[in-house]
Amino acid sequence: MDRAKILYATLAALAIVAAFAGYRLLGGSGQPDGAGQETADMPVATGALSAQQLRRLGVQTVVAEAAMNVPLGTVPAAITLPPEAQVAVTAPFDGAIVRLHVIQGQQVSAGQALATVRSREPLQYGAELARAQARLGLAEASAARTRQLVQEGIVAGARADEMNAAIRVARTDVAENARILRQAGASASGEVTLRAPIGGRVAAMTAQVGGPVMATSAPFVIENSAAFTLDLQLPERLAGQVRPGMRIAVPATGAMPELTGSILSLGSSLDPATRSIIAKARIDGTPPLVAGKSVMVVIHHDSAQPGVSVPSRAMTTIDGKPHVLLQTSKGFAPRAVTVAGQSGDRTILSDGLKPGDKVAVSGISELKMLLAGN
Repeated sequence: MDRAKILYATLAALAIVAAFAGYRLLGGSGQPDGAGQETADMPVATGALSAQQLRRLGVQTVVAEAAMNVPLGTVPAAITLPPEAQVAVTAPFDGAIVRLHVIQGQQVSAGQALATVRSREPLQYGAELARAQARLGLAEASAARTRQLVQEGIVAGARADEMNAAIRVARTDVAENARILRQAGASASGEVTLRAPIGGRVAAMTAQVGGPVMATSAPFVIENSAAFTLDLQLPERLAGQVRPGMRIAVPATGAMPELTGSILSLGSSLDPATRSIIAKARIDGTPPLVAGKSVMVVIHHDSAQPGVSVPSRAMTTIDGKPHVLLQTSKGFAPRAVTVAGQSGDRTILSDGLKPGDKVAVSGISELKMLLAGN
């Protein structure tokens, strides 16, 4: 009898332990009975989640709002200089640099002296100019005497014509040699002054005092940073939709304000490597930019296009494509969307949602894990 009582007591103790463990396993740690059932239901992401479950996951939702000025798309671009804003300064003659008047990075004005070069060729042109001036003086004196003799009838009038032609030849030689020296910035003493053709910054400089300079080299490059252009990479899907004259905008980032402009030209063929078309756009005003910087450019339609906007934190990436987590009557489901651009802390969508749809803006990682578990 005692052995039977001991066996019954042992079985009762095991039953109590099993009941307590089951209670803890099912979520009965001081919570209402329904909490355990909700926890068991949470992994079913496609099923309806209660308000309590949403709070536990930290999920918050917002309503997608209508947007009337939806851009055509957002594309990568690089800030560049227009062709006329970058000029190489070449030496007209071979020679050696005897003086430098600027340093790299210095701001210069149009016509400012950059360097002085000593060359043999200006000496030759200077000597030829002196000889031409002497011939011109002699021709003019001879012509004056000839005209006097023609008036007195001593010589024929044809001699006067010959002397007038000699004057014209001499004047041409003088003008030609003087023009060569003037355009080269050279003097008859053999010194050539290299000057900045435009105002801007000395972007590149390979000259040094005493070093040689060749007529085919460019010891200076001047960049005018008052004007900039953009090189846009248009994806294949936008190739037939973008036209010259369309408005573009570069959203403000950090210290850089928002930039605006318009499309200037489009390439004629797709790049086989990037599957994109290069387009050129101008930037309005004179913003403080640096050539070569990469930016994102928003291209706007010619007319207002309807769409929706959602907070940017609602966006997520699934399989490399933009998605939002849309709340439906059965729970949350991933919805692929087409991003058209950014406006502050909001993302503008051209496809995938309609105004009034509810999307998650927090707890997105948890919802994606539940969706992956299904």
